[in-house]
Amino acid sequence: MIIIHHLNNSRSQRILWMCEEIGIVYQVKHYQRDSKTQLAPQELFDVHPLGKSPVITDESNGDVTIAESGAIIEYLAQNYGKELIPELGTDEYRQYIYWLHFAEGSLMPQMLLKLIFDKIKTAPMPFFVKPIAKGIANKVMDGYVGPNINNNMDFIENHLKENKWFAGDKLSGADIQMSFPLEAAMASNKSGGYPAIANYVDKIHARDAYKKALEIGGPYDYA
Repeated sequence: MIIIHHLNNSRSQRILWMCEEIGIVYQVKHYQRDSKTQLAPQELFDVHPLGKSPVITDESNGDVTIAESGAIIEYLAQNYGKELIPELGTDEYRQYIYWLHFAEGSLMPQMLLKLIFDKIKTAPMPFFVKPIAKGIANKVMDGYVGPNINNNMDFIENHLKENKWFAGDKLSGADIQMSFPLEAAMASNKSGGYPAIANYVDKIHARDAYKKALEIGGPYDYA
């Protein structure tokens, strides 16, 4: 039995989706964010020392505990859903590995920086400090974070214009991994400047397995 330690409004939603796609039996243990800090509760530290989600426990494999979305997706695919792994040695497999690591290695760090600097600009602080803090935040956003996000999004947009899924013509674990940052990006995309990404996210949301995962996972802002 796979146990998914699921935090509301988090990356663990994509792990629920993956389990639905490969059709394995699993159990969900729900955790709620602290209403003030929006951080994970202390109970998650009892599961993994970093106290973050997603985390899974595989009771059928000696109660092994695995954290990190990419590691979980690889583990589940290797052990229960090989249909989500392209054939080894193919271009599709190389794309699968690339996008599996790109999601958290390239895209999410820039998006998190944007979130942090946006919060700095709106955080309560003494009036005489606010212009300085806002100026620094704008400088970093304009000179580094913003251009990097735009480059990443343009790169993804161009890839999805030419590919049905991230690793070719079939859904793979790379699509599961890329879903969260792209959902977050589209939720804040006011200009509509990425039609291929928008269509891709809509395609994900239309899948029966995704809808079932939402029913099980509970409220999720990015859907």
